[in-house]
Amino acid sequence: RFSMPWGKPAARMRELILAMRAIWANWYEGQPLDFRGEFYTHTLMTPMFTPEDTQFGAPRVLLAAVGPLMTEVAAEVADGILIHGFTTERYMRNVTLPAIEKGLAKSGRNRADFEICYPLFVVSGADEQQFERTKKATCKQIAFYGSTPAYRPVLEQHGWGALQSELNLLSKQGRWDEMGTLIEDDILNEFAIVGEPGDIVPGIRARFGDIVDRVATRFPFVTEADLPDMLAALKA
Repeated sequence: RFSMPWGKPAARMRELILAMRAIWANWYEGQPLDFRGEFYTHTLMTPMFTPEDTQFGAPRVLLAAVGPLMTEVAAEVADGILIHGFTTERYMRNVTLPAIEKGLAKSGRNRADFEICYPLFVVSGADEQQFERTKKATCKQIAFYGSTPAYRPVLEQHGWGALQSELNLLSKQGRWDEMGTLIEDDILNEFAIVGEPGDIVPGIRARFGDIVDRVATRFPFVTEADLPDMLAALKA
């Protein structure tokens, strides 16, 4: 579909990260470059390609993942994971966290060595009109993601697997606006923190406080003057 070969995505990504780390070990630690894998080979590093400003050390690697195999790879060879927005608390606890523990065990690390980041959906509003606009846009976004076959297991955690087939069919027919109408309130509430502005931070902390290290979202319903207090409450 995108004019690129497809196969063994988790194994390929694992090797890519290991290859990057081999290159960085050459740059930052002076180790000989001799990486030979199934997909990538790196055995030459010229002075022209070696950076001079190495005082900050190698970059951290955060890997985006949804399925258990890629999640396990993230926990094995990366420094953190970027969880997809199309994720629910149940999927995190039943699928994501066990895969992370499995990957960490392979690398001999523990949870404190690994960062979990989550760009979550928030539905709220300073007034009813803003709330409804945000709700409609979020439902459309959830429906768009839900049409993807690879994300069906997230819906199946809640018994909504058939919804993926329906959304996928509508997407192929170009009926994008209709897709959002299939995201009913019970589905929306699993994928998003929904409520009055004052309920959002407590809702995030209650649902994900013991799972996620960092969240990314938008608070367009909060005034500039109130935003620092809201962020402070989120970090507390």
